[in-house]
Amino acid sequence: MEYRIREMVLKYTDYDMIQSHTVLPEYPDLRTRLLYLFLDKETESKEHNELAALVTSLVQMGLDTHELVQNAAGDGSEPEAVRSKQLKVLAGDYFSGRFYQLLSQAGRIDMIFHLSQAICEVNRLKMNFYLLVKQLQMTAEEYIQHMVKINMELYLSMVRFVDDSRSTVWPEVLDDLTRCEVLAQEMKRARKLDSFAGSWGYWHIIQRAPEEEKRRLMDGPSDDSSFSELVSKYEILPQLSLKLEQQLNSLFDKIERFDSERIIRELRELGMSFMRHLTKPAVLP
Repeated sequence: MEYRIREMVLKYTDYDMIQSHTVLPEYPDLRTRLLYLFLDKETESKEHNELAALVTSLVQMGLDTHELVQNAAGDGSEPEAVRSKQLKVLAGDYFSGRFYQLLSQAGRIDMIFHLSQAICEVNRLKMNFYLLVKQLQMTAEEYIQHMVKINMELYLSMVRFVDDSRSTVWPEVLDDLTRCEVLAQEMKRARKLDSFAGSWGYWHIIQRAPEEEKRRLMDGPSDDSSFSELVSKYEILPQLSLKLEQQLNSLFDKIERFDSERIIRELRELGMSFMRHLTKPAVLP
């Protein structure tokens, strides 16, 4: 079954105004590919499967776009910064609006109901997450748990549309893949000073550093050199790489449960896409 959801999404995201004046979040391609693969069943048409994967990814894009506004640095008083934020808000609203429209036109009120419930749950999870962050009541491992739950909730809600023979393993495979995504993203954040605050590496250091280093980290490292020293001292990248390798092994173990060569092959391809993030060669199945 040909996968073309990413190309379909461009119809809703590829506007000159957006491309010229703001930046959208990364498209959730791997979770969407996984959903499309699990939705594949003889009782449903290709159009149904594409619609389900398309609207789920559009809602995720909407939520992620609004999240960029929430996490924007600085006061955003410059005209270009203001315009960028405004466009993010409008783009997020637009993606969510298209989700309702597409499902209404298809008569899929059931899917609107379940995705709407999932949106409410995502917002609840985010409120709890930000409360813990504000109160500094977060460990590094709790941070990963929260991020995984937030990122997989929309896709998890689609379990009722997954074939019965795959529905029991769907949450487990989705969890593994989402953890891989989160860990890979945390490795990127650990390499950049301007994205390190609030990351797994940040909370890992806060848990272990003496008070002087904690204050320095919370105030923001003064330069790239002091930032790199902290990241190196606490072995942030090697630890994240090890976690990612372990999660990939968990994913590959679950792949063996399937009796479809095509599913095994495509799941392996999804998993192998994370190999480039590992800091040293890994021996994987």
